[in-house]
Amino acid sequence: MLINCLGNLIDLTTPKVMGILNVTPNSFYDGGKYQHETEILKRVEVMLTEGADFIDIGAYSSKPNAEFVSEEEEVNRLLPILKSVLKEFPNTIISIDTFRSQIAKVSIENGAAIINDISAGSLDEKMMETIAKFQIPYIMMHMKGTPQTMMSLTTYDDIVKEMLFYFSEKVVQARSFGINDLIIDPGFGFAKTTEQNYEVMQKLQLFQSLELPILAGVSRKSMIYKPLESSPEKALNGTTALNMIALTKGASILRVHDVKEAVECVKLFSLMSL
Repeated sequence: MLINCLGNLIDLTTPKVMGILNVTPNSFYDGGKYQHETEILKRVEVMLTEGADFIDIGAYSSKPNAEFVSEEEEVNRLLPILKSVLKEFPNTIISIDTFRSQIAKVSIENGAAIINDISAGSLDEKMMETIAKFQIPYIMMHMKGTPQTMMSLTTYDDIVKEMLFYFSEKVVQARSFGINDLIIDPGFGFAKTTEQNYEVMQKLQLFQSLELPILAGVSRKSMIYKPLESSPEKALNGTTALNMIALTKGASILRVHDVKEAVECVKLFSLMSL
């Protein structure tokens, strides 16, 4: 599977690693940790050195019950960092974590190569039109509601069946706009209980029926640390375990806070398919 990132053809046959760069004060794990330019650039340098294929920059926390952030504030947080990262590391493939079409547009115009949308276009009717205009890869995640309401929307008759239907509709919609490169994200932790997250992980291979790359984002989430009665800070081992399971079930991209460990997962997984 190939995706076109501003002229760079990326082969997802070998799984890739997406490093998370949160520039928000309230992210569930590293909120407020990277606020100054020097700290941010150092963090990006570390992730790239450790083998990150993509850097995913987010300026709006999507944790449950996250505070609302205005579009103006989101762009003011995001744009200087995007420009700074690309100035310092010009060959970096940047993904922007946003559900707003205007933020996507401005980001792409300033060098972003991928848009990562937690709502798959549901929260901004102009998003798919914008993606189609610029023809960059589009990550569509499964979520119900908004970050503020999603955890009250966890009722399903058959969660995987309903998610497959959701993605089928989203793919048809995206193709109708002329979007070529699509990636699906099951949205672990979004409008899902802990038990539902594990059911989705157990059946993750079923999403291969969509014939699209799958992104798995479980890094340090509550589905790991709550069953272990731990915390996000102590959830690296659990994250690594689930990342390997996701790879065996067909994940093409691991979205993580800890790049080195994820890259090691990919290397060891790749040995199994030699």
